[in-house]
Amino acid sequence: MPLPLYLLAVAVFAMGTSEFMLVGLVPDIASDLAVTVGAAGTLTSAFAIGMVVGAPLMATLARRWPVRSGLLAFIIAFAAAHAVGAVTTSFSVLFATRVVAALANAGFLAVALTAAATLVPPDRKGRALAVLLSGVTVATIVGVPGGAVLGTLFGWRATFWAVAVLCLPAAIGVTTGIPAGRAHGNGGGRPALRSEFARLGSPRLLLVMSLGAMVNAATFASFTFLAPVVTDTAGLGELWVPVALVLFGVGSFVGVTVAGRLSDRRPDAVIAVGGPLLLVGWPALAVLADRPVALLVLVFAQGALSFALGSTLITRVLHEAAGAPTMAGSYATAALNVGAAVGPLLAATTLATGLGNRGPLWASGLLVAVALLVAFPLRAVIAARPGDEALRRTP
Repeated sequence: MPLPLYLLAVAVFAMGTSEFMLVGLVPDIASDLAVTVGAAGTLTSAFAIGMVVGAPLMATLARRWPVRSGLLAFIIAFAAAHAVGAVTTSFSVLFATRVVAALANAGFLAVALTAAATLVPPDRKGRALAVLLSGVTVATIVGVPGGAVLGTLFGWRATFWAVAVLCLPAAIGVTTGIPAGRAHGNGGGRPALRSEFARLGSPRLLLVMSLGAMVNAATFASFTFLAPVVTDTAGLGELWVPVALVLFGVGSFVGVTVAGRLSDRRPDAVIAVGGPLLLVGWPALAVLADRPVALLVLVFAQGALSFALGSTLITRVLHEAAGAPTMAGSYATAALNVGAAVGPLLAATTLATGLGNRGPLWASGLLVAVALLVAFPLRAVIAARPGDEALRRTP
């Protein structure tokens, strides 16, 4: 894999830390800013909504920019939003900074995904995506738990400052590792913007985007509210929250790494094996959440399965959007973050029911069940390769 791909992953690590760090900070933010835990959880949805809106918007804005300049601008905006968030005493302002940070993250990820796909041959897109997403999984292993520990010891604002500072090496990495020229496809031979947006009319593209969104919604539904499950349902101390997050992150790294080697050649196998296991895992976690050992083991397993299945579906988005070289990354980003927005909102509605802290886990199981009901009859269609013309004509 090319060196610039790994440097992009460093920046994704910084941004991934921010996207996931609220998992360990939701209770403290709620207490400090005098809002409910459910309301504080909507900060995750605010970030995801900003990502959904920002992905196509920022990708369109940056379409004529040199890749390096665009990526640097997005990193600077991202750091500034976190600095403001670290000092505000208003929940509304904090909410707004999450949206701004998400717009910057969306622009960065949309450009980075598209650039990553052009750095490797078409049959290695899955592995390239796995390298890029490894920045997110390492964030869940190191950045997010580290943020949770930092928040526990020094308050949640210290974590926001840490993310702002973390953007500095990410910016240096982009400056030194990414060429100053334009992205592949941004020259005179690139398709018209209208033609790239027209790809969204493809039933196959919409199918894999929808499935990726549902699986990611399931992941975020439970991940956002994991801290109360660890401390209240399982009865563990606050410092066990980072341990649970590390286990989820290690699992996600394993899942995305294994799936990265299979998603280009055997995506149907990933769906056929990983899908049912993921479906069984969420209800099992809900039932066994009060047993610490079972909880921690299942958190690891669900992290691996969620990212294996989710990254495979997002790889299919990049394959299906190959005719939109400058916008494909934004479609993948939007699919991921529609799920990240919907999941916590759906999960929050279950907290006030008799299910309590286990409600988000049951919601995740329901979302995966719906995704598999759609995916299984169409596995061959989803997994079709460029040469499979008969399947590509299947809606």
